[in-house]
Amino acid sequence: MTFTTRFAPSPTGPLHLGHAYSAILAHDMARAAGGRFLLRIDDIDQSRARPEWEDLIYQDLAWLGLTWDGPVIRQFERMPAYSAALDALWQRHLLYPCTCTRRDIATALSAPQEGASPTIGPDGPVYPGTCRASAPASYLMPPRPGDQHLRLDMSMAQMACEHHIIDGVADHWGLPFLETGPSHAGQAYSPRSHYLNGIGDIVLARRDFGTSYHLSVVIDDAAQGITHVVRGEDLFEATPIHVLLQKLLGLPTPIYHHHKLIRDEAGKRLAKRDDARAIRTYRADGATPADIRNMVGLSQIP
Repeated sequence: MTFTTRFAPSPTGPLHLGHAYSAILAHDMARAAGGRFLLRIDDIDQSRARPEWEDLIYQDLAWLGLTWDGPVIRQFERMPAYSAALDALWQRHLLYPCTCTRRDIATALSAPQEGASPTIGPDGPVYPGTCRASAPASYLMPPRPGDQHLRLDMSMAQMACEHHIIDGVADHWGLPFLETGPSHAGQAYSPRSHYLNGIGDIVLARRDFGTSYHLSVVIDDAAQGITHVVRGEDLFEATPIHVLLQKLLGLPTPIYHHHKLIRDEAGKRLAKRDDARAIRTYRADGATPADIRNMVGLSQIP
């Protein structure tokens, strides 16, 4: 299989040095292996996506000397694929509708009977399962997002994945992650208890745009034949979710490389609001692509 990586930015602001690091690393790894580097636009949140930011993505990447193979995929145009996956999961009784707001969840988790601080998972406080008990008895067609979320019933998902335990290890799911980040060296597995207690019933379709990052990224990585996912170590905790969804949907699991994050002088990770670190700012100030590579420590192709 051809070594294939991708870069999937959101058109919600300017790319910064952290984006440059991730894009250059994925691009150089693919080129060094004689493989493909693909570009995907994560624009499922249409309330924040802007055409001018998408145009700037193309300009910044081209200025950095990065080239991508094949057409650019926009995730918003792939909603039918996400809906089909939701339909399949719903028919297997793995989803249920949820009308809880963030305030509802915070209130439930702060109830005296809980007796402990809420567990924080990849998506924030682990959902207490408020709407799970009222899940419908009939699973004909899934309700469409609008006034509700669709959540994955993690307990049911656990049972559905019983036949996907690897290497005969009874207390772990998934495949090993190949880690390159400084905080997570070596192979990592996620025990079943972590899915139930440390992740919980995640949202797979948000009420406001009909899918979620977790679902769309898994569907699109498979559709594009991604063999190596190159992304920041801030997404390390999301990777077990993605491996689980791949198992549930019968999709291949790529190798995951979680790289270090580019931070400011205070050690804080960069965000799109840090316009002083934006690639366009460095371009306007006369920097060269070689300067950017040196700044992020990627002057040499791996």
